[in-house]
Formats: sequence, C-alpha cells, structure tokens
Amino acid sequence: MRCICRHIAGLLTAILGLAIGPALADKAQYLDMARRGWSYELRSTMVGRDMSIPVHINGRNLKGAEICLVGKPPTEGSRVVLDAFRALLEHVHGVSAPLREAGEDITACDTGRLVVLRLYSGLPPNRALGSDLAWMDRVYELGLPSRHVWAASSPAMAQTFFGRKGSGTHVMVQQAASGGAGPLDQEYFRSLLVEELFQTFTFGMDILHLDAQEPFLSKLEENPLRLRHVAWGASGFKSAMLSSNPPALCAFDVFMLHAVARAPVEETTTPDFLSYIDAQFTPLQALTEATMRELRFAPVLDPACTPRAAAKLRQ
Repeated sequence: MRCICRHIAGLLTAILGLAIGPALADKAQYLDMARRGWSYELRSTMVGRDMSIPVHINGRNLKGAEICLVGKPPTEGSRVVLDAFRALLEHVHGVSAPLREAGEDITACDTGRLVVLRLYSGLPPNRALGSDLAWMDRVYELGLPSRHVWAASSPAMAQTFFGRKGSGTHVMVQQAASGGAGPLDQEYFRSLLVEELFQTFTFGMDILHLDAQEPFLSKLEENPLRLRHVAWGASGFKSAMLSSNPPALCAFDVFMLHAVARAPVEETTTPDFLSYIDAQFTPLQALTEATMRELRFAPVLDPACTPRAAAKLRQ
C-alpha cells in the first residue's frame, strides 16, 4: 500500500510539475520584461529645459484622459485602431478615454488631462509639431527651451513633458495617404499607431531584442535596424520595420496594461511595481487571458506575436 501511495504521489507531483512549470517560466520571463521596459529614470538632455520641474511617472496618470485628434482626419484603418484601443483602455481601467476631433488647430483641444495625437500623411508636419508643443508649453508650463527647433525623428513618435501645471503628452503618427492602401500599408500604419498608443498609456520603454532565435513577447521589443538612409515611404523601409517587432499587442502587453491599472504604487518605474507583479502574477495572468479572448480588441492584438515576413506583404 505504501508503495502504491508513493507511486500515486509521484505521479501527482509530475502532473503538477507539468501544469505549473510553464506558468513559472512565464512569470520569470514577464518579470524580466517588466524590469527591462518599466524600470528606469526619465531624464532629459534637452539644452535649456527647466530641470527643476519634478517628474512623476505612473501609467495610471492618463486613466480616462482625453485623446485629442489634430491634423489629418483619421483614415478608416486609424479609426479602427483608435476605437479598439479605447475600448481596451475602458475595459482595463473601468473608465472611458474620450475622443475629441479638433481639426488642424490644437487650440480646440481641452486643457485638462489629455493626449494630443497629430495624424499626418506624407512628410512630417514639423512646423505644426512646433506649434503644438508651444501651446502645450503655455498651458502646462513645461519649461521647454523657447528657441528649440522641433522635427520628427521617425514616422511615429510620442513625447511626454512634465510641467508645473501638469504633464503634456504629444503623439505624432504617420498614416496612409488618401485612397486605397494595400496590405503592406495597412499593416505598417496599424503597427505604428498601436505601438505609440500603448507606450503613451503605459510609459513602457523600448526593449532590445537581439537574439533572432528567441520568440517575441512584447510589442515594445525591437530588433535594431540600420535604416538611416532609407526613405520612410519606401516599401523596403515599411517591410523592414514590420520585421523588427510584432505588429500589435502581445499577451505580455495586455498583462502590463492590467498591472499598470491596478498596482497600488506611487510610480510604475520602481521596484515596488515589480514586486506587485510578482505577488499578483496569477490573477493578472487570468485577467490577461480573458482580455485576449475578447474579439472587439482584435484590431490591436496579436496572439501569435510574430513579426510579419516582408515577402507576404507586397502591395
């Protein structure tokens, strides 16, 4: 009898080991990814910026914040991404993220908590970017240098500045030109907008992905590319960008949305935030699995989390 009991106990141990083994491995991976993407100090090297203004980084700061669209009207593809991402934010935080369409002029935006999203097609509107930031500087007293020349450094970029009257977030994202967009453009512009929205509402930073043999876990991961001399509008540029990271949010990213929304910490870039994830991993994972099954979020999710092969995305 003792022998049989020991045998049954051994089988149970083996079965339990198989059941919890992957979860434990995922936990270790998730904690490492969270450390790499959310454990940092935000610093500014901008010459002339008022560095006496305190910086406080918490992903919940933008809970329920208004998204104010300026510039070009959203294309159908941009609209689909915005609607799905706002629905995801409401699902995670329990409050909606209002959307205001202000036209070309940023002064039509509210002056409360907001994310300014300037959409454009073709060449980046650097003059409008400068005007946007000058308005935000006046509203939030950001202490920006008065003679700084602003210019887009990539097709999509997000900047958050902390001021004496609150913080200001500005996002500028390229979208498809008017007319029909082929598969390459559709996937490329979706990828740009999803990534900037996710980083804006979580304060997650880019994560280097150097080992081509390792699977991707996050939209924040990037395989570094040498594209300095390739035109942004070229199909080769778009294909290369799509091959550098997943086109939409992975399960880990949804996990981090839930963690940011629930962590009882002052800042989401400190060891306390990682300790919360460690302690609450199982319930956060359950929330993530349920969210990933929601079809209404599909336009901004990528369960496979695999970068697209360039050969499959020819227009």
